[in-house]
Amino acid sequence: MAQQKREFRKPREEVKDEFDKRLIGVRRVAKVVKGGRTMRMSALVVVGDKKGRVGMGIGKAREVPQAIDKATKAAKKALINVPIIEGTIPHETIGKFAKTSVKMLPSKKGRGLIAGGAARIVFEMAGYTDITAKIYGSTDKINVVRATLNGLKGLRTKEQVALLRGKSVEEI
Repeated sequence: MAQQKREFRKPREEVKDEFDKRLIGVRRVAKVVKGGRTMRMSALVVVGDKKGRVGMGIGKAREVPQAIDKATKAAKKALINVPIIEGTIPHETIGKFAKTSVKMLPSKKGRGLIAGGAARIVFEMAGYTDITAKIYGSTDKINVVRATLNGLKGLRTKEQVALLRGKSVEEI
């Protein structure tokens, strides 16, 4: 009997993802059907590379880990680019979603992130180091994240404004 040579498969190498992810919240949601209630889990995740790209996603599944995976995939599909100038935003802005408003102000270097709740996590994932923000209205996590992202979408740098107007940066 000849001995068979056994080959072992190499363990799959972990693919290092370029994005960091932060779980903001998990909720238990119920759907009322004829036989009673079906319970599901809903997860809110924010992903970012801390270099100007950030996105949010919501996922629902029967178990928490599957909901988090779905939310992460949705967040990676919904990435936006945001301008970062010396660790802060180029100008003051207000982001709105539903009854939530998030006022964002640029800060001087070294002030740090002065923001509460879910808005702080969005700023961290985007790569901001100095911002002052205040949440007005509803403080629901999903609405705060969406309002913050809406405000960040509207940001323009001096170069972008000059290009839109067909002028040089010095003229503006």
